[in-house]
Amino acid sequence: MNYIVYILQSLKNGRYYIGHTNDMQHRLWQHNTGKVKSTKQYLPWKIIHTETYKTKSEAYRRELEIKRYKGGILFKRLLGQFNKTMRLKKKTNQLLKY
Repeated sequence: MNYIVYILQSLKNGRYYIGHTNDMQHRLWQHNTGKVKSTKQYLPWKIIHTETYKTKSEAYRRELEIKRYKGGILFKRLLGQFNKTMRLKKKTNQLLKY
């Protein structure tokens, strides 16, 4: 049985949720029907990143690792947002210099 580490993003306000499961479809359903206390006020959710692991312990370790990244450069790199953010900052800085 494989375990999936996932990152969800709220379509309501852009918040992130990081977790792991062995049934991604069912878990997303739980999030989007208000069955998960910590996410029900930010419905609906979409999956923006997944990683697959062979054991639950590997998946849990990775979940904790990603949670330590949250909000930082490593988190943005994981989601592919780092380069976009850096380009925007460079453009903004160039505009401010003139």
